[in-house]
Amino acid sequence: MRVTVVGTGYVGLVSGACFSEFGHHVTCVDVNADKIKALKAGSIPIFEPGLDALVERNVKAGRLDFSTRLGDSVGASDAVFIAVGTPSRRGDGHADLSYVYKAAEDIADLLYGYTVVITKSTVPVGTGAQVEKILRDRAGDKEWDVASNPEFLREGAAIDDFMHPDRVIVGTRSERAQAVIRELYRPLFLNETPVMFTALESAELIKYAANAFLATKISFINEIADLCEELGAEVQDVAKGIGLDNRIGRKFLNAGPGYGGSCFPKDTLALLRTAEEINRPLRIVQATVDANDQRKKSMADRIIKALGGSAKGKHVALLGLTFKPNTDDMRDSPSLDIVPALLKAGATIAAYDPEGMEEARKLLPEITYCDDAYATMDKADILVILTEWNQFRALDLDRVGSLLRQRILVDLRNIYGRGEPQAHGFEYRGIGRKNVG
Repeated sequence: MRVTVVGTGYVGLVSGACFSEFGHHVTCVDVNADKIKALKAGSIPIFEPGLDALVERNVKAGRLDFSTRLGDSVGASDAVFIAVGTPSRRGDGHADLSYVYKAAEDIADLLYGYTVVITKSTVPVGTGAQVEKILRDRAGDKEWDVASNPEFLREGAAIDDFMHPDRVIVGTRSERAQAVIRELYRPLFLNETPVMFTALESAELIKYAANAFLATKISFINEIADLCEELGAEVQDVAKGIGLDNRIGRKFLNAGPGYGGSCFPKDTLALLRTAEEINRPLRIVQATVDANDQRKKSMADRIIKALGGSAKGKHVALLGLTFKPNTDDMRDSPSLDIVPALLKAGATIAAYDPEGMEEARKLLPEITYCDDAYATMDKADILVILTEWNQFRALDLDRVGSLLRQRILVDLRNIYGRGEPQAHGFEYRGIGRKNVG
């Protein structure tokens, strides 16, 4: 099949590359000429494990190409995906749908033959109906259907998530559109992947509800972690104990400094605004958002407490800046709350992140960036682990201790057990653990 993907951001580029791996011919289109030029030259604008090789392989096979011109591919496409950004709108938190609607208008003018126009971007309920109205107004004499196909890609594991998904959600009642989308995802049928067809509105809400629920699990276990510290319990044991209940599940029960990234903060806020508009407040989601905001702000206080109550004149070694490992994404990362708070308290900071420093330099220019983890620690008063990159899990603690002024380790991801750092003379402080002072 022939496919056009509008937008070469995270979702568009990953989806386009994976569809081409399925054997379809895919053209990824973007208005950013510099990005398209770079992609044509083999330069991938985001860090996602395996994506560079996937793109290179399918470009060489002639199944994947890039263009700035929608007219090069839309007319010949069986399916056109809208995968443009929907950032939070300044001032009110609503999703900015201007890029989605502009893409729909441009697509409508270029349709030729039967085409399914599919929204892949995360959009509030009612967006698909508005896209349908745009096509009706501008291409009412042409053959088309509208569908919603939300993505469920985790940064750092996006390719595997696309190739081996838990489910595929499709919002459309058109049997003709369903047939096209079944053909697009046909390789997944070999894995017996559930494909669920719903109304447009249901598909749109499934995406938001899923992310809000996962965000709620994170905020929940973080609050339980605070209880554990006061009551002498171990949050990892509590999380495992409740996660073994199949009704709860083990995932997203890792206590830490709060969630960030491109999805949870934006999507929970957009869902709240949608609910407010129809006077159906979502109190649990609101509590999740409030708890997470407070969580990120409170992390600097933990570090200052470990320094004896004052960060003035202290040097902090910080490992990890991105909101999670295996990505260069800095959006809403806890580091964006922690670093400014420590600087305001009088600390100096040296940081290292395997992939996120280029973006971090734009957002946090006041700190020192180092070439490796150990370089951050020279004469530092404390070591803080903020992102659980694998290379931070097996540090040479004797070497770490020899570099630090004080053997203090604040582990905001619980990647170490207390026993190992303490055996090397460290004062160790994790999250949700007893006797962590």
